[in-house]
Amino acid sequence: MAETNKELLTLSIFKRNPIALLILGICSALAVTGQMSTAFVMSICVTLVVAFSSLTISIVRFQIPNSVRIGIQIMVIATLVILVDQILKAYVFELSKQLSIYVGLIITNCIVMGRAEGFAMSNPPVASFMDGIGNGLGYSVILMTVAFIRELFGSGSLFGYEIMTLTTNGGWYVRNGFLVLPASAFFIIALIIWAIRSIDTDQQEKD
Repeated sequence: MAETNKELLTLSIFKRNPIALLILGICSALAVTGQMSTAFVMSICVTLVVAFSSLTISIVRFQIPNSVRIGIQIMVIATLVILVDQILKAYVFELSKQLSIYVGLIITNCIVMGRAEGFAMSNPPVASFMDGIGNGLGYSVILMTVAFIRELFGSGSLFGYEIMTLTTNGGWYVRNGFLVLPASAFFIIALIIWAIRSIDTDQQEKD
């Protein structure tokens, strides 16, 4: 039975999270989760790109020759990424500089390509759009969780506002230097995946 729009929107957040279940799209977690502000902007960008690319591809799916479908998908995704990048530069220039090349790398994000090829090419526009939003939200939940842990315990702040006063500023908190390093994101994501799969045993790999 076909899933409802509500199921397409909600199941991808925890039940079949693209990062936790499929281990897709984790590269950006290394670079943009040092601060919640950059993780938040990247989450919005990826969600919008995956949703509107899926919608667009679903609308024109019957006009796309099978031999060039991947190229068309990449062209649609690249156009949307360029549009998002230009909007960031126009309205939040400082954040766009912090994100640097990582916005452009959304083009190669496996979540975006995976939903375009695996869902949008064989489903109607509204369902494809809801699926894209759901997968974007699933990506965002993991990204924001990692950023929350890294910024709070690595820098003592959230969204740049000091929460735990550092000893260097006359406070009590000694920051965890490891969490400032990008590699810490790998360990945090691994712990999140372990926690989700421990709670929901259906997501565990079977022999």
